[in-house]
Amino acid sequence: MVMRLSLLLPFLLLGLFSGAAVANEASLRKALQVHFPGDKIESLKKTSYLGLYEVVVGGGLFYTDEKASYFFSGHVIDPKTGQSLTEGRLQQIKDARRVNIDSLPLELAIKAVRGNGKRRVVVFSDPNCSYCKRLENELTKVTDVTVYTLLYPVLNGSVAAATTIWCSADRLKAWDDFMLKGIAPTAKNCETPIATLIQLGQKHGVSGTPTLIFSDGSVTPGMIPAEMIEKKLNAALAK
Repeated sequence: MVMRLSLLLPFLLLGLFSGAAVANEASLRKALQVHFPGDKIESLKKTSYLGLYEVVVGGGLFYTDEKASYFFSGHVIDPKTGQSLTEGRLQQIKDARRVNIDSLPLELAIKAVRGNGKRRVVVFSDPNCSYCKRLENELTKVTDVTVYTLLYPVLNGSVAAATTIWCSADRLKAWDDFMLKGIAPTAKNCETPIATLIQLGQKHGVSGTPTLIFSDGSVTPGMIPAEMIEKKLNAALAK
């Protein structure tokens, strides 16, 4: 992507953290992990510019110095070409994170078919996640789609809610009632695939909910509006 230098700010300082001198990459990784206790540092490598290190966490990219004293977010631009070096790396990261949804255990999903159901999306969702509930509301505005919801109760107290939803006679109704109407399910406990789904999410680097995976394998973390869901569904279907 070509970007006009005159429209860009250098780096946006995201945070200032104090820390001891970091002697090597292993020490730097350890120092960084303190600030991301729930996430895996997917990649850490020294760049060829300004002595900065590139850090990838949760599919996002930022830069830090050798002491992990500062975190920087923004685009590094090659002034000779006007190209964003960061944009290229973000695309590589995005491609590397693609997931073939047919490789996922869709039989363990709560399946909702709307319209012709031709377009498909998988959602890792936590029943107690407020953003997941907002996403469910957005999904009601989308038709001609099959939504596979994989229970991913990673918040405190969510396993119990996920269990009663899974153990309900009508799982889809129990899910919709809980997420859209705030009606708690009353089913008793039963055997669930929750532990398997949590391991699956961790395997694919799902660090938060909701996380959407479209039929082209693209992964989108976080709540997105219906308009963006439509665009991503159509783009995935076209590939």
